[in-house]
Amino acid sequence: MILPKVRDPRFVPIRRGGTLTDADHRLLALWAASCAEHVLGLFESARPGDPRPRQAIGHARAWVRGEVPMMQARAAGGHAMGAARDLRGAARHAAYAAGQAGAVAHVAAHELGAAAYAIKAARAAAPEGGSEAAGRLECQWQRERLPEAIRELVLDDQRLRNDICWSVFDC
Repeated sequence: MILPKVRDPRFVPIRRGGTLTDADHRLLALWAASCAEHVLGLFESARPGDPRPRQAIGHARAWVRGEVPMMQARAAGGHAMGAARDLRGAARHAAYAAGQAGAVAHVAAHELGAAAYAIKAARAAAPEGGSEAAGRLECQWQRERLPEAIRELVLDDQRLRNDICWSVFDC
């Protein structure tokens, strides 16, 4: 289970009955895009001719700027996840991170998926015996880049959902 059956109102936009402001939704999307971009090279080294994950990250940022509609960003996220389909390891996780970043425009709670898959990519790319340390370093890198306005929200989301679906946010 990645998203709970009952959505956390903190990740639901105010106009849809939740408490998430548009400004914080945009910050979540930008942070997710940064997390995905940090490991994007792991995908691009395996598939240098496939632009879909990079495009998903770009669409997430374009959505924040108001340049593309939510449906276009979400679709780009889906295409990035499609790029992962026949891959394994770090490249697959990096593509999934980009896909989740693109999906944040649609459902803000996908921010955690982008971060988690980036950590999984870093772990998978680490030399033998170094995966846990690489995962902790990636998690710390991500936390250092959390905007103050959404820091507590994201850290609480990590705490709440880590044990039920990710098991990567213990840094």
